[in-house]
Amino acid sequence: MLFNTIKNTTSSISVIAICFVSLAILYFSIQEHEKLYFESVKGDLDALSENMSSDLVPMLAVQPDEFELATILLRLDPYDNVKYAFIYDDKWHPLQSYHGKALTQVKSKSYAQYEGVKTKLPGVYVDNDELVALKLVGDELFPLGYLRIVLDSSGPLNKSKQSLLKQVLPITLVLLIVVFAFLLWVQARLFFPLSRLSRIAQKIQKTHDYSLKINIKGKQEVTSLSTDLNFMMETINQETQKNKKYTNKLMEQQKAMERLANFDGLTGLPNRQFFMETLRLQLSKAKRENQNLVLMYFDLDGFKGVNDSFGHEVGDLVLLEVCNRCKSILREGDLISRLGGDEFLILLHNDPNELELLQLSERLVSGLNKPFHIRSWEVQIGVSIGIAQAQDSHFNVCEFFSNADFAMYRSKMAGRSRHTVFVPEMMEENKRRLLIANSIANAIKEDEFDIHYQGKVNSDAVVVGYEALIRWKSDTLGTISPAEFIPIAEQSGKILSITKWVIEKVCQELEQVLALHDNTIVVSLNLSAFDIKNIALVDYIKDTFTRYKVETSNIEFEVTESAYLDNFELANQFISQLREMGCSIALDDFGAGYSSLGYLTQIELNTLKIDKQFVDNLNVSVRSTLITKTIIEMAKQLNLKICAEGVETREQANFLISNGCHQLQGYFFSKPASLKTLLAN
Repeated sequence: MLFNTIKNTTSSISVIAICFVSLAILYFSIQEHEKLYFESVKGDLDALSENMSSDLVPMLAVQPDEFELATILLRLDPYDNVKYAFIYDDKWHPLQSYHGKALTQVKSKSYAQYEGVKTKLPGVYVDNDELVALKLVGDELFPLGYLRIVLDSSGPLNKSKQSLLKQVLPITLVLLIVVFAFLLWVQARLFFPLSRLSRIAQKIQKTHDYSLKINIKGKQEVTSLSTDLNFMMETINQETQKNKKYTNKLMEQQKAMERLANFDGLTGLPNRQFFMETLRLQLSKAKRENQNLVLMYFDLDGFKGVNDSFGHEVGDLVLLEVCNRCKSILREGDLISRLGGDEFLILLHNDPNELELLQLSERLVSGLNKPFHIRSWEVQIGVSIGIAQAQDSHFNVCEFFSNADFAMYRSKMAGRSRHTVFVPEMMEENKRRLLIANSIANAIKEDEFDIHYQGKVNSDAVVVGYEALIRWKSDTLGTISPAEFIPIAEQSGKILSITKWVIEKVCQELEQVLALHDNTIVVSLNLSAFDIKNIALVDYIKDTFTRYKVETSNIEFEVTESAYLDNFELANQFISQLREMGCSIALDDFGAGYSSLGYLTQIELNTLKIDKQFVDNLNVSVRSTLITKTIIEMAKQLNLKICAEGVETREQANFLISNGCHQLQGYFFSKPASLKTLLAN
């Protein structure tokens, strides 16, 4: 603890140093005092012994008188430090002695007949803590005797030292105390700024307020330290503020990322990840408590047409309005989520009964069928709803979701704008769909597919082209209609392999088909919406045409209106490359989709095919008849060929021919037939 701080360390070192110096001074002072004492005593003794020896000359020159000698020695009585004295004759025989006050113990021989005296030269010297004066009486050549005086040197010296210490020590102690006090005061003054710095540092540590300013005056070092610390604090404060901003920004970004991870960016609804995790938890809870859950899966009907006709911005506004309408229809506790695009999921609260479920479904269908008024536009869409129960899926989340999806698909197949409740019997149909999807690859490998050609005739009933139609006769499933397996192939992602098979098969048989007619015959191949999104398919088509030496003018590709408008930019890019190759393009099922006339000016087409539903209603529905006439007239103005499909009666054919239709296709003229059948005829 003594040396923990600079102040204590310097104080301790200073005190120790002063004490050491003081003791050293005291020691040397005592040594000097002892030296001076001896010099003084020696001087006095020398003078005294010299006088006494002079006085003894006349006494020893004659017969010595003991009384006179004793009188001479009695001169030593005033001196307390005299131990003893002797007067010797010239033969060193003691003539008279004196015992002084300092002699405490008399030794008969040790001090009277001291043989060592004879060897000493006259003078004053120290011998065994005794100050001895040895004086010659008379002349050195004719000595009369000797005088020897012995003083106690240690006792008086110690007393003198003690006296000195008694006089000096109090003053020294007072001075030391004063010096120590002054030193502590000076140190306190010098270290006070540092103590203030320490307190400010502690305050900063507690408050984390780095904006505090240090205004401490002192010596140059302290002032410089204060300035440096202020500069450092300012830097730290600036960095702290930056870090706070960065931290706040990171926290905001983290919240935004969490929201993006769990909520839809457009509608603010829970997204697929959040909903599916919630669904797993609710399914586990329902299974433990032996309760049921109801899941709704709905898809907006005609929403793609909204995006294509009005733009994605209007489409986003429609989605927001759909979200608001659903929230107003749903009950408290129902959880709605946007799955993606125009697909939504609803987890219903508290297992509603059949009546409640029916009423809620009808409210959703009717509520979303009402027109949406967006930016002066009136937008009409519908909704197809699939409903599944957790008990039917054995509380398996994947199966639960799949059942709702399948029920929604059934609603669309049944005519849209309706709801369908999943029942276990539907699984048989679902199993068939899965079996068909899994059998496509093997069907291609085993050559179970076949191409049938349906003729297209002109107004004179002369065949001018064929449409290549795929047929499938499975060894295990029997004959499967294209209307059944094509949608399954599209949903399972296997339509591309079928399209490639059809292209290669037509290229293989094209020479034989052309041989039946002149080289002006055009064979049409159908492309799905998934095909025209795959630009790489163009390269495959080029390579196939090259391998089979196909004349591209004999090939026409048919694309449905809905497939084209599903992704207009990609479709336009795809179709443009086909046209550059020399192929012609036909827009199939025109009128059955969205019929956005604005797109016709942006699409490079050769042929416009009128959908079968209009042909069926010719001379039956005034409106359909009028629309058909309008389509034909519009195509003429756009310099497009007109092909009507689904012609089954003479009346339909006559009407279409009379109104200027270029090509007719339907059972009235010919049914689809295999190449073998065509060659046989």
